[in-house]
Order: sequence, then structure tokens, then C-alpha cells
Amino acid sequence: MHNILVCDDDKDIVNAIEIYLAAEGYGVLKAFDGAEALKAIEGSDVHLIIMDVMMPRMDGLRATMKIRERRNIPILMLSAKSEDYDKVAGLGVGADDYVTKPFNPLELTARVKSLLRRYTSLGGMEQKAGVFRSGGLTVDDEAKTVTLDGDPVAVTPLEFGILRLLTANAGKVFSIDRIYEAVWEEPSYSPENTVAVHIRRIREKIEIDPGDPRYLKVVWGIGYKIEKI
Repeated sequence: MHNILVCDDDKDIVNAIEIYLAAEGYGVLKAFDGAEALKAIEGSDVHLIIMDVMMPRMDGLRATMKIRERRNIPILMLSAKSEDYDKVAGLGVGADDYVTKPFNPLELTARVKSLLRRYTSLGGMEQKAGVFRSGGLTVDDEAKTVTLDGDPVAVTPLEFGILRLLTANAGKVFSIDRIYEAVWEEPSYSPENTVAVHIRRIREKIEIDPGDPRYLKVVWGIGYKIEKI
């Protein structure tokens, strides 16, 4: 699960954002000025920060500059101001994106997902051993979980085994026989239909359009692969 730090001196806004993010399955930490945000990232595992610009004691711009000296956490700036100068100032000190108040909750959560996906796929966040990623698809071998853009995906043990094998070797094509032997752990005897059924079910769970998959691809005459994104 990704943890998001929300920093704003308006407690009502912080609490509202917490509700939106918790509904999407994120863990939420709260701070009410830049100084509190700096303390929070030192003592917690934070994957993204939503930072207000105008705050007492230490504003969001100063806090962002200090965070960038230490960490490469994605930062989404939040402010009531919409002038280009404020956007440029926020991006100039190291913010990754900018949303103005009042904001649409759907837009905010979409930007959060986009930033997390971008940093994960580009290696911007530290990778845990046994966690395999391609784009927004994450397979955690230790926790035995699959997530897509941060949202949990319910899979069976065999579906998990297929996803783990292919995602851990993203870009590499595996024949049906190799998939069967690796996941079922027994010799393959005409496994085509068995593997194909599981592939179809996985696509229905992780693809927006299973007929035109982004992640789980067939290489005709050879086998299947998870696209390296």
C-alpha cells in the first residue's frame, strides 16, 4: 500500500483529502505546515506528498526545496492561486505537478495515481526485493498481492503464479509449456487450454480492454509475456 502525506494548514481540506485517498486504498499521513511535513517524512515510509503552497511557519515552496535536498518523493502542489507564476514557482523548486483549489476529487486522485505510476515505472522510488512492476502493474511476491495503479486485484494462486513469473521477467516471452511447468510445478501434457483459460481470466482483471491488452501480450506461435513498460 502506498502512503501519502497531506500537508495543508486548513484541517478541513486535509481531512477531506484523507477521505478521498482512503477510499482509493491509500494510507494517509497528515501535517499542517512545512516543518511538520519534514518531520513526517523522516519517521514514516512516504511515497507521495500533497503540499499546500501558502502555510504559516514554513510554506510549501520552502518545504519542497528542503525535501528535494534529501528525498526523491513525488510532490503534488496544492494552492488556491491559479496564476502561472505560482505554478512555475512550485515546479521550479522541485514539485512534479500542480492542482489549484477548489479541486475536483476525481482529478486529484487521478493525478496521484499518475504520479505514483510514473515514479514507480521510472524507478524513482526504492524497489523492495520480491516486488515486480511493469507500468501500473505491481506483483508483490512477499505479500502475495497484485495491484493495478495502486488498486488491489483479486487473483487466484495460479493466476498469481503466472503474473509473478511473467512480471518478474517483463519483456521475456514464455512458452505455454514453460508457464505450466513453472506455475503448476509438474510436467506439461497438452496444457494449452488450461493456461489459456487462466490467461483470459487474468486479462479480464488487469486490462481495460482484454481484447487489446496493454500488459499481458500473446506472441503468436511462441507464448506469452508481460510487456515491459
